[in-house]
Amino acid sequence: MAGFDDEVFGAPPVKPPVHAIGQPIDDLSAPELAERIAVLKLEIERLERAIAHREATRDAAAAFFKS
Repeated sequence: MAGFDDEVFGAPPVKPPVHAIGQPIDDLSAPELAERIAVLKLEIERLERAIAHREATRDAAAAFFKS
């Protein structure tokens, strides 16, 4: 029924990201900036885990085909 609801009421609003790269920050308070830094640090950690996972996969494949 969600398809019908979307036709009648429109798609649900998309939540804007907490921070966009290059977004103006002049009007933000120190706590707002700290919140954005925390969000970006979590994203960096997520990306670093993805890199580590891909490297582990690549190394395992290289070891398998080397044998």
